Amino acid sequence: MVDGMLSVRHGKTVWSLKSMVKRIATLGESRLVLMAVDGGEDADYAFEWYATHFHKAENRLLLVHCPETFANVTMMSPGKVQELIKECELKIKSIQDKYLDKMKALGIQGEFVRLDGDKPGHSIIECATSRNVTFIVTGTRGLSKIRRTIMGSVSDYIIHHSPVPVLVCRHKEDPKDGDKKH
Repeated sequence: MVDGMLSVRHGKTVWSLKSMVKRIATLGESRLVLMAVDGGEDADYAFEWYATHFHKAENRLLLVHCPETFANVTMMSPGKVQELIKECELKIKSIQDKYLDKMKALGIQGEFVRLDGDKPGHSIIECATSRNVTFIVTGTRGLSKIRRTIMGSVSDYIIHHSPVPVLVCRHKEDPKDGDKKH
């Protein structure tokens, strides 16, 4: 029960009857779809797959990017820190322009948002919750179990912590040469 009302639990999320009715009522209306992008080929593939197979004219696309943080900036000279910041800003601008151009070419309405935070998965889930998105789309690099355990996986975090459905687009590898194919 939430505030004395009927509620439904989905993982760690508890939905009140009121919020469920509100969400159901908006199903035929414009939906906000969050897509995590990082400029890599897996994000490109996820965008293309979404645009080709999943996008509907009434959807609005919220592209989010959480740039890498630099752990040891305290050990760097101020000049080096400024150089890294400039490089990071140029990379973000490049990613933003690339995806906004793709959206424009395909007639997809939406926006690009830069997320700040040390943990991209957590930042993406916070954004999805605060913006009340309908679902999340992400690519995945397909890390091995060992690498995923050691490094963590943004898509794995999103799947396990998302309050909404998640679509994960993954390249399949060509068994002959290990190249990723659609």
